[in-house]
Amino acid sequence: MKAYMASLRESFWFVPALLGIGALVLAQALVSLDRHLVGTSVDVSGSLLYQVGASGSRDILGAIGGSMLGVAATSFSITISVLATTSSSYGPRLVRNFMADRGNQVVLGIFGATFLYSLMVLRSIRSIETDGSVFVPDIAVNVAVGLAIVDVGVLVYFIHHIAQSIQVATLSARVRDELSASVDALYPREQPSDAATSDTISRPPVHTTILAQESGVIIDIDETAVLEVGCDTDTIIELHRVPGDHVVEGEVLADILTNRAAELEDGTTGRVREAHRIGTSRTPRHDVAFAVEQMTEMAVRALSTGVNDPYTARNAIDDLSVGLVAVVQRPKPCNARCDGTGAVRLILRRVSMASLIDHALDAVRIYGTSSPMVVHAGIRLADRVGRAAVSTETVETVLTQLSLLDQALLVADADAARTAQSREQISRARSAVTGRVPLAVRLS
Repeated sequence: MKAYMASLRESFWFVPALLGIGALVLAQALVSLDRHLVGTSVDVSGSLLYQVGASGSRDILGAIGGSMLGVAATSFSITISVLATTSSSYGPRLVRNFMADRGNQVVLGIFGATFLYSLMVLRSIRSIETDGSVFVPDIAVNVAVGLAIVDVGVLVYFIHHIAQSIQVATLSARVRDELSASVDALYPREQPSDAATSDTISRPPVHTTILAQESGVIIDIDETAVLEVGCDTDTIIELHRVPGDHVVEGEVLADILTNRAAELEDGTTGRVREAHRIGTSRTPRHDVAFAVEQMTEMAVRALSTGVNDPYTARNAIDDLSVGLVAVVQRPKPCNARCDGTGAVRLILRRVSMASLIDHALDAVRIYGTSSPMVVHAGIRLADRVGRAAVSTETVETVLTQLSLLDQALLVADADAARTAQSREQISRARSAVTGRVPLAVRLS
């Protein structure tokens, strides 16, 4: 449920829909208030309310509604244009960031809400010439004027916001923040109280294999729900997938392990299957590999011949180091969870830290050896990660990547002087990383 609500909040239509509903409710409430005040002795006229009669109110509301609809259409056009430019320059995966941008959602929602509000108030106006009676909701009309004034400020904000959002620094910072949030969620500083390890347990035989009933990308896995199934059925459930994996209908999602020959209760496999949320596109919320891939893609696309912007690639790699350094400083995540008695009930798969480091530095070696600036950024990334590592496995991965980058520079068609500088920097980074004893070794 939390994942579903989070995806709703990130969808492009959710906030505008809420604001539109709020505008309809506000219009009806203020019109009802005006009708109530008509039959009382309360005088709402004066300096705070401007009264222009039925004809003038219709003209004002028509102008506000028509202009706001035009502004909303223009804003949508600007947003689509920005999405197209960003998709072609920095990668289609970044389109999701613009769709999830709360500022864009609120701006477009306010414009649409003002149009709906004006339309609802307009339909309530009555005049003697056309309807045989007079009713002008003066309070509601004045609120519409106030909303129009607010919309002018919102339009100025939108122009500033959209211009700022397409800047490379803003895009990179947004992806970096998503990576940091994903690291905090998947690699906590303290392991949960039910954390365990599956390395020392003896696996019972497979009782039931759970298959995917649809094809797509695993967006999220509710580990707590699966753990509850294991506790309720006195079995061990082994997950074979992680968020970000692509599955085809009929492929294995999980196994239920038990020594008992009895049949499981009806709905057990369904509960495990429902804990796997399958969709059409990946998100970085519980998929740290996708968060790393987004940042890496920015660097790779910046090095393409169509863009040729090594400065953007360097900034993306530097921002990527923020998340990777945080990852290697955290303890290795648990690969199992147990019940209240300490018995393992859930065996998990995790994305290894080595695979994240390999993905980032492989891109530097494959695509960036012709750019000294990018090579230096990649070496700096390796040096930072190696110095911050708390496990020997991470240090070994960094040293391997530095050696591979050194070999790639030897065969690369690049400036000899720059290549020599890069190789010297690699040598210094290798010495610094090799001479550092990881915290895990010091504590053992």
